[in-house]
Amino acid sequence: MSASEALLHLVPEPDDGLALRFYTVTSSDGTRLQAWTNDVAGPTVLLCNGLGTNPYAWPALLDPDCGVRVISWNHRGTGGSERPSDPDHVGIDSFVEDAVAVLDSAGIKSCTVMGWSMGVNTAFELATLHPDRVDGLFAVAGVPGGTFSSMLAPLGVPRLVRGAITVSAARVMRWVGKPASLVTTRLPVGPKTVAVLSHSGFMLPVADAELTAATVKAMLATPVDWYMHLAVQTSKHLRVSLRQIQVPTTFVAGHWDLLASAEDMRTAAERIPGASYVEFNASHFVAMEKPDEVHELLLELLDRVPDHGTLF
Repeated sequence: MSASEALLHLVPEPDDGLALRFYTVTSSDGTRLQAWTNDVAGPTVLLCNGLGTNPYAWPALLDPDCGVRVISWNHRGTGGSERPSDPDHVGIDSFVEDAVAVLDSAGIKSCTVMGWSMGVNTAFELATLHPDRVDGLFAVAGVPGGTFSSMLAPLGVPRLVRGAITVSAARVMRWVGKPASLVTTRLPVGPKTVAVLSHSGFMLPVADAELTAATVKAMLATPVDWYMHLAVQTSKHLRVSLRQIQVPTTFVAGHWDLLASAEDMRTAAERIPGASYVEFNASHFVAMEKPDEVHELLLELLDRVPDHGTLF
């Protein structure tokens, strides 16, 4: 079974009522991407997802009545998307190219862009490089650059050493990734696994255990060495200057987030005129733990966006 077929195998049966369709988009360097949409009527939003994650991490967006049309894609070498011919052609700059390809494929000139985790880096870099393509920004559990120095904040780790610790850990895992993948790709994932994760402190109790299990299962299908290669490449993305961000912006943080400091998100929001900041009693997986609340904030942001996106 191919990687693409493996991901599609995870899609729940149609009678589960999820709004989800996969299709193929080719990026500017020829890399074929597994894109997806919910095909819902409403304003279009481009989702720059968390690194190596998939649609199932967004239960509210897979509801046919969510009122928001989402377009997105799976990162290079994950979830059915090809690895590039040059393995180093990954990272935030490459993900921005992929975001533009997804917009172009959908015939969208500009729209609101939302990001989760490392996808927040992609969203803000897109807004910086292509401001004409971005009408609004919705940042969930992520910071606009310098992500690895934002990790581990709830544990009290000093900022000066956070980046060194987390990047070094990713590099070590990249080297041991192949043997580790023999274990991770075979791990059983179900309600019991989700229950353990949701009481681990890394993740808190989720709203939909079935979709969370599908999220974890699809992520574990990515070889560990490739995932950590992506992580190391994205760690090179520096903080984005927020001076030129002029569009409506909302930051949504989790108080207990180990991968993106809520304090860093708050201070970023303070540097953007009119930006909103909301903090939940949640972890990095706030969209799975508080899906309805996060979705309501997205709808509120869309109400602040003048044109709700434009077509070519």
